[in-house]
Amino acid sequence: MATKLNDDARKKIIDALNEARAAELAAIIQYMGHHYEGEGIESPPILELFKKTAVDEMKHAESLAERIVYLGGVPVYKPGTVSRGGELKEMIAQDLGLENGAIERYRKYIKLCDEAGDSTTRLLLEQILMQEEGHADAFETALGRGK
Repeated sequence: MATKLNDDARKKIIDALNEARAAELAAIIQYMGHHYEGEGIESPPILELFKKTAVDEMKHAESLAERIVYLGGVPVYKPGTVSRGGELKEMIAQDLGLENGAIERYRKYIKLCDEAGDSTTRLLLEQILMQEEGHADAFETALGRGK
């Protein structure tokens, strides 16, 4: 193990990464469910947004798992809470809520990594954060909420 973290810092970072992974797994399930179940005249571009975002979340979950293993941990396989169904606008709002939660979480985890001196994990989380902010923006735009 090349990373020079003390055991306490390593455990906190692994726990944070696993918490993030559970949320990413939930997002994948939720977004793909919305992709399959959404309908209506405005749905085609929104359904593709759900699918594309789910694929991005799959990549995040994979990157988090790889980092967890590198740090000596075991990645979780159980997703967090998943919301289902409703009108298309409700689905978008649910997904925006997940993205906003992820943004808040990643900011907190970046600070944790910075304090622990784990610049590699911090960089990974910063990259994921940037994508999560893009997802939130896309869902905001879909809801017609301009900045």
